[in-house]
Amino acid sequence: MRAVVYQQTGPSSVLEVVDRPVPEPGPGEVRVRLVRAGVNPTDWKFRAGMMSGYDEVTPGQDGAGVVDAVGAGVVGLAVGDRIWLVLAQHGRAYGTAAEYTVQPADRVVALPEHASFDLGASLGVPAVTAHRALTSLEGGPARLAPGALAGRTVLVAGGAGAVGNAAIQLARWAGATVVTTVSSEEKAALARAAGADHVVNYREPDVAQRILAVAPGGVDIAVEVAPAQNIALDLEVVRVHGTVAIYANNGGDTLTMPLRAAFGKNLRFQFLILYTLADHLLQAAVEDVAAAVTAGALRVGAEAGLPLHHYPLEQTATAHDAVENGAVGKVLLDVSE
Repeated sequence: MRAVVYQQTGPSSVLEVVDRPVPEPGPGEVRVRLVRAGVNPTDWKFRAGMMSGYDEVTPGQDGAGVVDAVGAGVVGLAVGDRIWLVLAQHGRAYGTAAEYTVQPADRVVALPEHASFDLGASLGVPAVTAHRALTSLEGGPARLAPGALAGRTVLVAGGAGAVGNAAIQLARWAGATVVTTVSSEEKAALARAAGADHVVNYREPDVAQRILAVAPGGVDIAVEVAPAQNIALDLEVVRVHGTVAIYANNGGDTLTMPLRAAFGKNLRFQFLILYTLADHLLQAAVEDVAAAVTAGALRVGAEAGLPLHHYPLEQTATAHDAVENGAVGKVLLDVSE
């Protein structure tokens, strides 16, 4: 099979396409023939130096395809099933930038017939991250479903990104009013297409006032991608007993804030990353995201605010560079038909 690998960390030039044997599933495992693979920021960050401990790595946490073989003891999955994957390269050397991948059955999720492989490969990291952020509100729902966030207001920082897009769509499906911040009119149009109720350009004046005009008492939760830059805004617009859910460090690795402002609102700061997420929280997210997909509440493409950028498997290095350079939308690898 064709597989993309790297044997040392570094720039995208360390990636190469090689021929490897088709892997065999063991007990409790499933072999998947990949159709699409998603590329996330973690993929290039691991490749650039964060990942070590393996002689050879095939990158890629997300993907979608068809079950090709099942190991002993696997129930609920059969050859020919359409599926999407979650955390495919977490805790193992070989991910989704290959024609085939073997995965534990609990990382393989059914993909409805009406859902495209493009959508399936765009779920994983973005949608599960968004789910965790939206369910981290003190006193809020532990699960997402229609009506779960009714009466709540969610602020999504960076609504044109993949996680921001998923957060907007999941929050709207759960009944929340969604405000999002963006940096341009182009990104504002994408956030509106995703379903945001109110869009604020953070480069313009009176950002806090415009958010508070929508939520006079403050927003219930801020889904935060750039805490180092946005902490002052978050402290101003999140309500008393609200939550700031932080999933990335865009714009700076150090967060400094005035403590009294946070004390005064009894704020809760929820930091999150998928790789140490407890199994029951990961499973809850997967189940809720799957329900949203079945309901048609999660979509991809420019009409859904998430333009798709396709690259053949042989151009995985170019795809990594596109994500690292801030491509607006979702970068996908076309692995097979």
